[in-house]
Amino acid sequence: MLKDVIDLLADPNDGTALAGKDDFSRLVSESGHSFDVARQGYVTLAGGAGLKHNGDSLEMVQARETYLSLGHFAPFVEAVTNSMIEIVDEADLSDAAQPALLEVGAGTGFYLAHTLDSIDNSRGIGLDISVHAAKHLAKCHSRAGAVVADVWDRLPVRSGSIDAISVVFAPRNPAEFQRVLAPKGQVVVLTPQAGHLDELREPLGIVGVETGKVERMYEQAAGFLEQSAAPVELSFPMELDRASIAAQVGMSPSARHISQEELARRMAELPETMRVTARARLDRFRAVSK
Repeated sequence: MLKDVIDLLADPNDGTALAGKDDFSRLVSESGHSFDVARQGYVTLAGGAGLKHNGDSLEMVQARETYLSLGHFAPFVEAVTNSMIEIVDEADLSDAAQPALLEVGAGTGFYLAHTLDSIDNSRGIGLDISVHAAKHLAKCHSRAGAVVADVWDRLPVRSGSIDAISVVFAPRNPAEFQRVLAPKGQVVVLTPQAGHLDELREPLGIVGVETGKVERMYEQAAGFLEQSAAPVELSFPMELDRASIAAQVGMSPSARHISQEELARRMAELPETMRVTARARLDRFRAVSK
């Protein structure tokens, strides 16, 4: 809930602290800005210009929830959680500490909830630009606070407050990550690799993985973040039926480029089940000293 992370949140306009008012029906900053908390439990923390994008649609969010709940990406979930555990352990926090986690582009909160379950006494902010995702985030875990915000803007998070950040197939803001990380904090980034879901690309015409994604990530991070652990290559087969394949496509950018009618036509030509390979790379970063 937002109450669990209120001390980590900040006014997106000026970075001042936020406090819950009127039984947490709104958050008010020290500078006087007020942000209403939706009845579903999330809050939109955007600056004066508001949000420039809408993020994932309701259908994409539902498809993601369906696909992840089937467990096909379990090795990815475990890898991210294990890295977050290692980071918190390396930070050597006091026994009384409540490790502060942040997931950017958190979607439905599936990864964040698994990590919160695995790290004792932790609490986390799930940040996504999609209101539809935030409604799921708000109920993904009792110690998670759901925030609608744009990762490209100033993050509505207090400077030096976050022990571990996770980014799973989502955009990154290295400068802001550097700002919000605690002194021993680190970032975990999971990036799709060439060959990810390739067995589906030709028959369904879905969007492929851009070349050079990891290289561009390191270029963008230069001066803000530096590698803190050796990268880990992850690859595993999945047996997917047609319903799982439809959910996978529905949660991806391809959902914006293929009509439901055309997707159904292409799906009908697939076998009942397919072996599909998941491929990604996990990288870890720490903040560059200023």
